[in-house]
Amino acid sequence: MSKTGDLKSLTVPRVLEKKRNGEKIAALTAYDYTFACLLDQAGMDIILVGDSGAMVFAGHDTTLPLTMSEALYHCKAVRRGVKHALLVADMPFMSFQVSVEQAVKNAGRFFKQAGADAVKIEGGDNMTSTVRKIVDAGMPVMGHLGLTPQSIRRFGGYGLQAKTKESAEKLLNDALKLQEAGAFSIVLEKIPVDVARIVTEKLSIPTIGIGAGPFCDGQILVTHDVLGLYEKFRPVFARRYADLAVDIKNACQSYIRDVKSADFPNKKESFYSDPNLL
Repeated sequence: MSKTGDLKSLTVPRVLEKKRNGEKIAALTAYDYTFACLLDQAGMDIILVGDSGAMVFAGHDTTLPLTMSEALYHCKAVRRGVKHALLVADMPFMSFQVSVEQAVKNAGRFFKQAGADAVKIEGGDNMTSTVRKIVDAGMPVMGHLGLTPQSIRRFGGYGLQAKTKESAEKLLNDALKLQEAGAFSIVLEKIPVDVARIVTEKLSIPTIGIGAGPFCDGQILVTHDVLGLYEKFRPVFARRYADLAVDIKNACQSYIRDVKSADFPNKKESFYSDPNLL
């Protein structure tokens, strides 16, 4: 699982260097080996084993049901396919909120058992002690502010965050405190463009936007949204680069048609031997 000796691999220091050099950071999600290979070979900077897998992979309505054992399973599978990108694991709901000690222990499982390069934690000022302890234990942490899906019950939906002066100021303050606690980057989700721009300018660590406009240091989306695979929900901020759900259904319908018409398999797709064997 180690990437030691691979000079092309992206590391936390190199992520920070990208911010200093003004180089944009590209990130997507993965939940299995096959997609991990494809994203990594395409040159992705960061691959996130997101708790979004609870929705697009497992079919839940929110990210909340994802368990530690499930998250570790997905991270292990993705690790096998990632050779160059920085692999970040989302810490599931209730895997880090109960206590700092629990958070450090669960974070360690992602590094020790699943080969993660970093973990991602949702929350602001209330999570700075947790972030600091995990970082002090030698484990890089990515923060997450704005729309934090694990707090969806409190928000009452997936609406825009940091819409008022007070909430925007709190978000900036939370970002600065996360940076001070040792976070190496922060995801900013579904906040106004100008708020994201100011936060990005104030921080020395990279901001990774999702529905936060063009001024963040990088961008992340759910791969299933980018490829048009998830039809249940389509975020307005997610640009589709393919429509694979349609392509896959068309391919499957062609397969069904060929099987039922006895067109598949043909002679080239079959094996032949001595007809007198039986």
